[in-house]
Amino acid sequence: MLLMVAVLIVWMYLLPTPPPPAEIVPDTTITEQETPVLAAPEAQPAPMQDSTVVLTGEARTITVVTQRYEAELSTKGGTLTRMSLREYRKFDQVTPVQLIGEVPPLGLRFQSPGGRNRDTRDLYFESSFAGDRINVVDAPQSLTFTTLASSGTIRKTYTFNPDSYEVGLEVEMINASSFQTSDGYDLVWDSALPFSEDPQNRKEESRQVGAWARSGGEVEGITLGRNEADEATLRGDVSWIGVKNKYFAAVVIPDAPALEAYLEGERFGDVDDPAVLMDLSASLYMGAPRAGGDAFRLYLGPLDYGNIRHYDGLYGMVDYGWDAFEWVARPLARIVFIPAFSLLSSFIASYGLVIIVFCMLIKLLLFPITRVSYKSMAGMRELAPQLQKIKEKYKDNPQKQQQATMKLYKETGMNPLSSCLPMLLQYPIILALWQFLQQSIEIRQQSFLWAPDLSAPDAILQLPFSIPFYGDYVAGFTVLMGLSLVVQMRIQSTPSSGMQQKIMMYGMPIFIFVIFNRLPSGLSLYYLCYNVFTAIQQQLINRGQKKKAEAPRKGVIKSAPASARKASRKAKPRRR
Repeated sequence: MLLMVAVLIVWMYLLPTPPPPAEIVPDTTITEQETPVLAAPEAQPAPMQDSTVVLTGEARTITVVTQRYEAELSTKGGTLTRMSLREYRKFDQVTPVQLIGEVPPLGLRFQSPGGRNRDTRDLYFESSFAGDRINVVDAPQSLTFTTLASSGTIRKTYTFNPDSYEVGLEVEMINASSFQTSDGYDLVWDSALPFSEDPQNRKEESRQVGAWARSGGEVEGITLGRNEADEATLRGDVSWIGVKNKYFAAVVIPDAPALEAYLEGERFGDVDDPAVLMDLSASLYMGAPRAGGDAFRLYLGPLDYGNIRHYDGLYGMVDYGWDAFEWVARPLARIVFIPAFSLLSSFIASYGLVIIVFCMLIKLLLFPITRVSYKSMAGMRELAPQLQKIKEKYKDNPQKQQQATMKLYKETGMNPLSSCLPMLLQYPIILALWQFLQQSIEIRQQSFLWAPDLSAPDAILQLPFSIPFYGDYVAGFTVLMGLSLVVQMRIQSTPSSGMQQKIMMYGMPIFIFVIFNRLPSGLSLYYLCYNVFTAIQQQLINRGQKKKAEAPRKGVIKSAPASARKASRKAKPRRR
C-alpha cells in the first residue's frame, strides 16, 4: 500500500500541467459580402404511428352444437363467449354446467408499434360462416374469423370435433410487423370458471379453484383457498396453461412449447361465503408469430381421467392434497381406484353399490395383512387379565413389571407390535381413498338411497342454527358411520379397558361425526362400509381365536374321567 501511494504521488508530481485553453474571441463583424450561414436544425425522427385496427362493427353470435357441448362465438373478438356442457348439470341437476362467465376469456394480447396495448377481444372480425348455427355431427367443422390490422391481417380458425371436448385453434398473423412489435403476443385465458356446485358447500369448491401450467415437465399452480391473491411465472418449454374449479377445466395446449407462462389470481370474499368471487388469469407468451401461424388445442370439459389421460401432465391439475399425501394418492388413483371404479360401473348401475363392492374388495385384498393384526389384538385381549395382575403385583417396581411383562410375551409368543405394523400398512390406501373420493367426478350427482348426490353432503335434517366446524344440517351417512365406529371399537375393547380407551371409544366417533358432516356423502358411505366389514372380520377372528383357545381345555375334561375310570378298575381287587 505504501509503494502504491508513493508511485501515485511521484506520477502526479512528474506529470506536466496542461496549459490553459486559449481564449477565443468571436468575430462578430459581418461585411456586406458575407452572409451568415445558419445551421439547419437536427432532423428529428418521425413519431411512430399506431396500427389501424377495427374497433367498431356489429357483433354477431354463432352457435356450434356437438354431442359434448353447445358453444357460442362472437364476431366481436372472434372468440368464445359461452361453453355449455351437455352431459353435466350444475348442483340443481337441471342447468347445464357453464365454463365461461360474463366476460369472454380467450384472447390475444400484443403491443402496437405506437405503444398501445391491444387485445383481440376489443376488435371486430368477419366470419367465414354466414349463418348463426353449426351442427357438428359426423365430421369436424371449422369456423374462421378474420380482421384487418394496419396493413396486416389477424386470422383465427376454430375446429370443432363431434365427440370430443377438444377444440382446435390456429392463429395466423400476416404482416405482423405492421401492427405489433417484435416482442410478439400472448395468448390468455382471462377468467375463472363459474362455480358449478352447491353454494352452501362453497368452501370445498373454492379450495379447488386455481390456475395451473406445465413447464419443463413439472406441473405448478396457484390456488385461492388460503391466499387472497397469488401469482407465479414459469419460464422455458411451457406445455400448457389452464384454469379449473373442482370438477372442470379450461386448458390451452400449444403445439410448440411457449416461452413463458404467467399465472395470476385474486379472491374477493371468504372461501365459505356463497357470494365469494374468484378472478384468475393464465397466459402463454408465444413470442413473434411463426410463419404459417401457431396451432393450439383447447380442452374444455370435465377433469375425468378417461378424457384427459392423453394429454401430458394434465391430470396433475387434480388436487390430491398435501405433498405428503399426494405421492401415494395420485399413483394409487391412476393404477387402482379409477380402473376399479370404471370396471365395476360397467356392470353395476348404482355408484352407491359400486362404492360398497369396492370397499369389500379392498377389505378382501388387505385381509392377509389385517388378519395378522386382528389375531394379535385378540391374543392381547386374552392376556389382558394377566397383564393387569402383573401391574398390580409390581405396581411399585416398574423394572420388575416390565421384566414380568416381557417374560409373559415370550412364553405366550405374543408381540404387541404385530398388531400395529399391519395396520400402518393400510393407512396409505386409506389416505389415498380419502383424497380420491373427495374430488372424484365419477360419483358426482350419483344418487344412492336418500342421498341425491354422492359428491355432496346428504343432509337429512336441517338445523335452525349453524354450529361452528359442523354446519347447519345433519348428514345421514355420517351419523351411521359414527355409530359403526362405536360398534367396531367396542368389539376391539376388553372388559379391563382403561379410562383412556373408553374416552377414545366414544370421543373418536364424535370427532369423526363433526369432521365428516360437510364432506361428500360417498366418502362417508365408504367408511361406513369399511367399519362394518372391519367389525365383521374382527368378530369372526375373535370367535376363531376363542374356539382355538377352548379346544385344549375341552380335550382335558373329556380324557380325565376315562383315565380315572381306568385307574380305578386297576385298583379294584379281582374276585375269585
